[in-house]
Amino acid sequence: MSVFPKPHVIVALDFADSEILWQFVDKLDPSLCRLKVGKELFTAYGPIIVKQLIAKGFSVFLDLKFHDIPNTVAHACKQAADLGVWMLNVHAFGGLQMMQAAKDAISSYDTLLIGVTVLTSLDEADLARIGITEPPSAIVQRLALLTQEAGLDGVVCSSQEARILRASCGPKFCLVTPGIRLPSDNADDQKRIVTPAQAIKNGADYLVIGRPITQSDSPVEKLNVINVEIHK
Repeated sequence: MSVFPKPHVIVALDFADSEILWQFVDKLDPSLCRLKVGKELFTAYGPIIVKQLIAKGFSVFLDLKFHDIPNTVAHACKQAADLGVWMLNVHAFGGLQMMQAAKDAISSYDTLLIGVTVLTSLDEADLARIGITEPPSAIVQRLALLTQEAGLDGVVCSSQEARILRASCGPKFCLVTPGIRLPSDNADDQKRIVTPAQAIKNGADYLVIGRPITQSDSPVEKLNVINVEIHK
């Protein structure tokens, strides 16, 4: 069972138009979801957009997947934590020293730091093309254990691997799962997907959901349907 607080849904704000963004955000309630700011939105508007969302009462996950030398990543993470974000991430492929440096840099903040394992847009065939011949689940587990060794709070993973990671990393290790779709949703470019209810059953703490909500004709209604399914 999760030891992390509700709400469990993190809505991915994949917008580049500020007018459309605020029309969407103004419909949402911070008690029903958290928000994710990724590369597209952050590149378009920078730190100010993060501060504005936090000022509206939302917990913000800054999803920039830092991956560089330890010193550079450490300074970047500190700047992100200074913005007041609830959560941020680094690539676990950056290695133990990089992740430890990032964690040390924000040790005085309440910000959660998680590692990215294997992107949910990649399957076994994609990994083989870059020379990784192990199954995604084996790679994810190894990277999750390395992330835990580095002292991070958790990982981003496919909910298909969440059950394994919950067993191997324990109940206090935060599992954030993208690639969430209702049975009626389009898979888009995600390949390792599950339903919200199955993700929670598998041990996920937070579900990152973008297009099924942001491109819905009734996003608030869609969010409510997902929350109901989660809490069943």
